[in-house]
Order: sequence, then structure tokens, then C-alpha cells
Amino acid sequence: MKISNRKFFAGAILISALLAGGVSNYASSSPDGLEKVAEDIGFIEGAKDHTLSDSALADYGVSGVENERLSVGLAGLIGVTATALISFGLFMLIRKKPSVKNR
Repeated sequence: MKISNRKFFAGAILISALLAGGVSNYASSSPDGLEKVAEDIGFIEGAKDHTLSDSALADYGVSGVENERLSVGLAGLIGVTATALISFGLFMLIRKKPSVKNR
């Protein structure tokens, strides 16, 4: 059974969107490795907020959306969409062009 590239990529994007939009709500709320080490060693107090900490997608959510589950899901969907669009654009730039035969 051969599956077309379009069907494969459409399925991959759909699965990615489902995971980012739904399953991301069940991700661990524990700190990541670097944050955990900073807490254990004791230098987390010296940490400063990132320059973009007030941006629309900061802290794994969408600012202005009060429902936390919806906010996290939307941030995941926006991330998948942005990654897919950027990847598609780059693939279109680097793809092989069909050779033009002389007439």
C-alpha cells in the first residue's frame, strides 16, 4: 500500500495538532532540568525574566485567554501551525525544480 506525500503530511500535521492542542494539557507541571538544578543549587533567586516574557505566547500559553487549558491548547496549535508554514516555505525554496527541456 502506497500513501501519497500529501496524505502523509496532512496526517502528520493533524496528529501534531491533536497532540499540541489536547495532550499538551497533560504535560508535567514540574520544572524542567535547568530550573530544577537552579532550585537545588540555590541560584534561582538571581534569575531574571526573559525579554519576551510579556509576549503573546509566553509561558506556554496565549495571553488574554483566561481558561488555562484553552490557552495552552491554543499556544500548541499556533506553534504547530507556525512550524508547518515555515517548514513548507523552506521546502518550497530548496526543492528541486523540474528540468526544462529545450524546445
